[in-house]
Amino acid sequence: MWSHPDVTRYIGGRPFTEEEVWGRVLRYIGHWTALGFGYWAIRERSTGRFVGELGFADFKRDIQPSLAGAPEIGWALSPWAHGQGFATEAVRAVVGWGDQHFPGQRTVCLISPGNKASIRVAEKCGYQEYERTTYKGELTLLFQR
Repeated sequence: MWSHPDVTRYIGGRPFTEEEVWGRVLRYIGHWTALGFGYWAIRERSTGRFVGELGFADFKRDIQPSLAGAPEIGWALSPWAHGQGFATEAVRAVVGWGDQHFPGQRTVCLISPGNKASIRVAEKCGYQEYERTTYKGELTLLFQR
């Protein structure tokens, strides 16, 4: 999934190498071990086919305003699954999990302004834009719930 340009267009802007994907997987495992939350794989119920991944993280991003203390939700789907409602269904489920595990705490997400599909998903799931900033030299929208 991470080697497909449709997936990475708004997440880094280029396909990831095998080494970068492996580092991402290890970071996900580390989140669960160190923080008690992290990312899940999304699978299609009827077939078990891999759809994508989503979850909460603390990436310690060098960004202003700071995201410190706010779990960051994120998601990415395989190109075949785009536009089929998987993201909204999965994000709603994870938001529910977050409500149980982060009671009364805000959660945040970063979205590229060009990623209209993810903006729609975030808004449908209760996230509202609260800031426009830059991250790694690119305009970034910050959402919170």
